[in-house]
Amino acid sequence: MGLIARQIEALGIATLCLSSAYSITRAVRPPRASFVDFPLGHTSGRPHALDEQVAMMTEALKGFEDITQSGDIKTLPYEWLADHSWKDAVMQPAARGDAGAGSDFRLPRFDTPQYQFEADAEVADEGCPTCVFLTGSTDTPI
Repeated sequence: MGLIARQIEALGIATLCLSSAYSITRAVRPPRASFVDFPLGHTSGRPHALDEQVAMMTEALKGFEDITQSGDIKTLPYEWLADHSWKDAVMQPAARGDAGAGSDFRLPRFDTPQYQFEADAEVADEGCPTCVFLTGSTDTPI
């Protein structure tokens, strides 16, 4: 989103990104950003917490006035939990059958492409120019 924000800014329209991924936001360097230390997917507040959401949006939008240096990130003063224990489960695969809050339920990663159906594998084009992410270079599989 930060890359798009820079292009929009180049057209003369002010932008502000709201992020809960500080390191990614820092790397992309949008013209201005507000950071909230909440789990991914909850960047604008807790579900059904309208007062908190409005307060967070109001504080985030103050970044248009407060952020004077391009690429700066304003950290918002909101916390998901005071003890930060929620971060222990973020991006950690859950044990089978564990439905704990904050668990990551992604499947294991493989070095080769995985297909839902055999027919998909049969028609896949290994030389597809839009699938370069599947190889380390144009001719070396990852």
